[in-house]
Amino acid sequence: MKDGIMPDPDTVHPVAGYDREIYVKPTVTNPNIIVGDFTYIADSEFESHVTHFYEWNGDKLIIGKFCQIASGVEFIMNGANHQMNAVSTYPFYTLEGWDMEAPAADDLPFKGDTVIGNDVWIGQNAVILPGVHIGDGAIIGANSVVGSNVEPYTIVAGNPAKVLRKRFDDELIDLLLELRWWDKSTKEINNLIPLLTCSDLEKVKQEIKKQSGR
Repeated sequence: MKDGIMPDPDTVHPVAGYDREIYVKPTVTNPNIIVGDFTYIADSEFESHVTHFYEWNGDKLIIGKFCQIASGVEFIMNGANHQMNAVSTYPFYTLEGWDMEAPAADDLPFKGDTVIGNDVWIGQNAVILPGVHIGDGAIIGANSVVGSNVEPYTIVAGNPAKVLRKRFDDELIDLLLELRWWDKSTKEINNLIPLLTCSDLEKVKQEIKKQSGR
């Protein structure tokens, strides 16, 4: 407990006197945007970063806990997709005066829900395309365009985003995915901070094993 204050996921402004960083969950109004506790964005609001998000598509944006979203990040949803299996991609049906009914759902490239795991860091001005799944602990480089799924604890960057490397070896990744620290109570997470911020990865492995009774 810092300065006598307990972390509160329902606080909008977690940095006193600063309104350009907010916890996202308590600000969301769209029922198809689901965000976990303590995920923040470096902005004064969130929903304008979710574009082409139309109710009739029925897709969802699901973001886990403790994610860190930099300024300028954009989540592009399925409403941005145009028909690609015909001669023209032009959306005549959306514009006044053109004699075209909306194409059948099967004719539009619907990619499904966009799902971001827990403890994911998304760098400044990154773009997340429809239907992408990003695993727990991943890092998305600044200005990246992510059109493919990202495995847990993997660093990707570029346009299109490509894998640079895994953050840790497979043993530590498996231990972290089993630990799921983000699902623990606030008190437990506070007690885990020395472990979560330790750069001695072998020590981290041994401590997680010890805690899990291995």
